[in-house]
Amino acid sequence: MNIKYISVAAFLAFALAGCSTKRESVLRYVDPNIGTAHSRWFFYTPAAVPYGMAKLAPSTNGSYGNPSGWEAVGYDTRQNSIEGFVHFHEWQVGGVNYMPTTGAIVTKPGDLERKTPGYRSGFDRKNQVAEPGYYKVLLDDYHITAELTATKRVGFQRYTFPKNDRSHIILDIGNKQGESDIVTDASIKMLDDTHFEGFVSTYPKYVKIYDLQGKVNMYFYGELSKKPESVTAFTADQVSDGRNTAEGKGAGLVLNYHTTDNETIEVKTGLSYTSTINAKANFLAEAKGLSFDKAKQQAQEIWQEQLGKIAVEDNDVQNKTKFYTGLFHALLGRGIASDVNGDYPKHGGQTGQLPAQGNNALKAEFINSDAIWGGFWNITQLWALSYPEWYGSFVNTELQLYKDKGWFGDGIANSEYVSGVGTNFVGLAVAGAYNTGIRNYDVDLAYEAVKANELNYKNRAVGSGKLDIKAFLEHGYVPYFDQTGRDFVTDSTGSNFAGSHTLEYSYSAFAAAQMAKAMGKTADYNRFIKLSNGWRYIFNPQNKLMQPKRANGSFIEKFDPYQPWRGFQEGNAVQYTFYVPQNPAGLINAIGKDNFNKRLDSIFTVSEKLGFGGGKTIDAFAGINSIYNHGNQPNLHISWLFNFSGKPWLTQKWTRAIGQEFYGTEPIHGYGYGQDEDQGQLGSWYVINALGLFDVKGFTDLRPIIELGSPLFTKAMVTLGNGKKLTIETRNNSKQNVYIQSATFNGKALDNCWLYRDELMKGGELKFVMGSRPNTSWGTKVPPPSAQ
Repeated sequence: MNIKYISVAAFLAFALAGCSTKRESVLRYVDPNIGTAHSRWFFYTPAAVPYGMAKLAPSTNGSYGNPSGWEAVGYDTRQNSIEGFVHFHEWQVGGVNYMPTTGAIVTKPGDLERKTPGYRSGFDRKNQVAEPGYYKVLLDDYHITAELTATKRVGFQRYTFPKNDRSHIILDIGNKQGESDIVTDASIKMLDDTHFEGFVSTYPKYVKIYDLQGKVNMYFYGELSKKPESVTAFTADQVSDGRNTAEGKGAGLVLNYHTTDNETIEVKTGLSYTSTINAKANFLAEAKGLSFDKAKQQAQEIWQEQLGKIAVEDNDVQNKTKFYTGLFHALLGRGIASDVNGDYPKHGGQTGQLPAQGNNALKAEFINSDAIWGGFWNITQLWALSYPEWYGSFVNTELQLYKDKGWFGDGIANSEYVSGVGTNFVGLAVAGAYNTGIRNYDVDLAYEAVKANELNYKNRAVGSGKLDIKAFLEHGYVPYFDQTGRDFVTDSTGSNFAGSHTLEYSYSAFAAAQMAKAMGKTADYNRFIKLSNGWRYIFNPQNKLMQPKRANGSFIEKFDPYQPWRGFQEGNAVQYTFYVPQNPAGLINAIGKDNFNKRLDSIFTVSEKLGFGGGKTIDAFAGINSIYNHGNQPNLHISWLFNFSGKPWLTQKWTRAIGQEFYGTEPIHGYGYGQDEDQGQLGSWYVINALGLFDVKGFTDLRPIIELGSPLFTKAMVTLGNGKKLTIETRNNSKQNVYIQSATFNGKALDNCWLYRDELMKGGELKFVMGSRPNTSWGTKVPPPSAQ
């Protein structure tokens, strides 16, 4: 090649081609279509950047709503028509839908089966492309190609039209989308020939339940690449030609065009949860003068950089696809809610300002978040490993909420409480951040809030959960009462989820105890550590199971350990009996080591036949009456308990098997069949499990540890959160060779199946020799520390 005459563009392409041989693009291993049957609202949003506010996606059923507030809705691989492309996709938050069409003006999407007229279009998945940061599809009814991409707070849509004198872009603003439920108000108006702005206010189901005076507002400011020939306004019951404003429920605009063949029209939309002024400011900061192609390139470079923090080498494409798709969902799950100027949404539609921050490396955003229930066995461990800025953002968000409202919020949507679980593990997650050295916040305030979360009950907000904490403090356990005539009730006297609440509060009390100890608060430590043994009150020594107790101290009668919901939220006594992560040794001793190992091993042997969940039933709760249910949070740690019971090779066996069987690479079988992928939790579990690194206690120990499992890949190169590098290598690894024969860390033999996390975070080389048969003498000399 004659370099003298090469163009700048050609030179860059040549240079990048040379670099590509050195650093593989991991985007090819991300398949957003995996698991898109019965998937949650956030799950299929390819046109986004990690933790972006703008999460653009096609919607097949987003306007249908979900009566219980949480059901799978948005995009389903079993459905073959698209009703639009939506900008906001968060827990309880959804809205701002666009749809390009041709022909007569239609302002309603129509039903899924297309029996009633609507603007939705059929499509063929052969003509669909979904990648991190980009989506493309051909709308068959209109012969229009739609493309989506995004920056953090700006959505980009590009439509390629056929020749038609009746081409349209429908801006459908005032109708419910996904989990947002009813729209209470909406407005959209053209500001000039090519700019528009507006808002939509919603009242999601979980806000109605947990934060009665709350509201969720979404604002937008948009720019068109071409002036429309005319504008038509519409509401729920009226269509008005020649108007360029619409207000109220069902509000929207139709932009009418004459298009030539293959003409492209672009729409860029700045988003905000605080105001149209900030939506415009976000637009100007991130997207002014930015083309669609450049935005797509930028988004995919960000994904490459973030996903590439964990680089794996292996010849098994399926495993790499599972791994990077899981990591993709982990980095997609939660989204920023703050603006470029630091404004964030406060309760009731107010606006707050985030405090000034001095640590740019860990600059905290205000984020929306589903409950952290079970998140300490997946997402927080991943954050602490390589993405501490997002762990810091989570903690700072919750502390801001504590300052604003007086309580943590387990799940939040624009500062409104939307916890569907009610046990509030935020304090535990904060303690985990503190103990792993993530401290870009006021640590004294953090401890105050953690303590309040565990002990305070007077005037406690419903949405902050733990409404039965008074009873737990008085009895040492949560008393059970029957739910006859009143489902899912928790109050100051007890709960019909008394068994799981007792176990959960015991665990979170342990986390608070460790934070107290670290900060020299001895009296608090002693109180919390006593509470952490609450599980012993409901352990029945006769059947060796957790069995709820009534306030008089008697175990509940007619006890069926397989029955879900009676005393145990989203599970049963068999599953929850192993829910003592803070003291595995205590539980093992209570059950008896041999009995413990036989029972747990047999649970996995039986569960393997059902794919470690609810079999092939497509439903989020398909596995809650099973003896093990990987599709939901309460079980996610128990395959790692063999490290504590003297048989680490069984942890190696079963964690590898779960990754192989439960997780798939197809649209139907992705995260099990009856998956409940709460904002990236199951994907995160796969990632850390495949690395062979886990902590049953969720980093709540005073000095956290890392347990070792069965690393999946030939080599994994991890960029740690402190900037250091960790390499995990295996020799003789294969589908059959799942057992550790020996291990070294930085050249020194590892005789135990665990090491202290602070040692691992120094980086270096972790090496394993694998084999097809268990080495029953490896890793058994000193069990992981249990009670600290």
